[in-house]
Amino acid sequence: MFSSARRPPRRMAVRWAGAMALALAITGCVDGTGAGPDRGKADSISVLDYYTDEPEHTQWNEVLAACGRRAGVRVEHMSVPPASLVPRVLRQASSRTLPDLLMLDNPDLQQIAQTGALTPLDRYAIDTSGFAEGILSAGTYQGKVYGLAPYVSTVALFYNKDMLAEAGVAVPRTWAELKAAAARLTGPGRYGIAVDASATFESTWQFLPFLWSNGGHENQLDSPRAAQALQLWVDLVKSGSMSKSVLNWTQADVHDQFAAKRTAMMINGPWRIPELNKDENLHWGVAPVPVPRAGQTLVTPLGGEVWTVPQTSSEARQEKAAQVLACLNESPNMLTLAEQHFTVPSRAAVAARYAARNPSMTVFAESVRTARVRTGVLGVRWPRAATGIYTAIQSALAGEQTPDEALRDAQHVATSD
Repeated sequence: MFSSARRPPRRMAVRWAGAMALALAITGCVDGTGAGPDRGKADSISVLDYYTDEPEHTQWNEVLAACGRRAGVRVEHMSVPPASLVPRVLRQASSRTLPDLLMLDNPDLQQIAQTGALTPLDRYAIDTSGFAEGILSAGTYQGKVYGLAPYVSTVALFYNKDMLAEAGVAVPRTWAELKAAAARLTGPGRYGIAVDASATFESTWQFLPFLWSNGGHENQLDSPRAAQALQLWVDLVKSGSMSKSVLNWTQADVHDQFAAKRTAMMINGPWRIPELNKDENLHWGVAPVPVPRAGQTLVTPLGGEVWTVPQTSSEARQEKAAQVLACLNESPNMLTLAEQHFTVPSRAAVAARYAARNPSMTVFAESVRTARVRTGVLGVRWPRAATGIYTAIQSALAGEQTPDEALRDAQHVATSD
């Protein structure tokens, strides 16, 4: 779910001790991968991801090493910057030098699977039961599962409890309530709400709950329902309830505005919670993204990374990589990983237990049950639509075009060759 336009920025770290706890949990688990017998010899496997930040890189190094020990292999773990991952993988696919275990942001799986570089996971009898349909579809290409995510994420509405109480404002649940609340919460040095409307895929990600919950579709961006969703953002800026500076704000910037109490509400993800918790004087809550009208179903985008087994020259290493992948997705391990990174476990039953233990994550756990994968409709054509959407957001909020005009251009971008 963006850093370099494909996923939300890496979550802030929670505790170094968590990585060791996870390693111990994995070491003590019973092997249940179901993978077939080795055909050849494999003493080590290579792993590639984009977890370059600390302590996240070290945390993942620990879990991968622990799962490797269970599989009887040494793990050679490498992380590259997010923007470098897909270009690197495409080069490696053409030169047949892919790693044995590969992490991908879920919107990128379609592009890589299309090349034939990945192995369907049913070959290794990996357990995919208990995953919500939307979560499982994030790793699916042409009906076959190629990747599994130990955890996922989405976005929600964060609000300052003190500001809402002082203004006598209830937590907004609908668009009309959101506009009214944002107006009442706006005052000297403070806006009612902030979103990421930057010229990146981050703003597309934040806009999707408004588009999808209103019945808009990425394959018909020039529809009235899509225009209504964009008009909401335009109205918030025009009324002064939202700063025009959101055109340049990333999700990190939006967080900073909220933490500094310069905005009363924001759209953001659960990876911001560790930083918010550091300020004892900041009293915040989290609620679902408001829907157009009461009673409507909220549909949010599904964020998270999937782990895959590339096609390599060694069937033995592929099978060992599959065992490590299965280990990452076992229920106890995904629970610990989610607690480390403030994300939601991908198996529904685990997510329910997790939400009971972590109340601040309840809204996110509920939202991912109906969350939608971004590539579900357009597949490999999704990046074109995403580009059209954030370009339309920029144009409409800057006052250069009406939402209808901007989205007509977006539709052209989405469908152009």
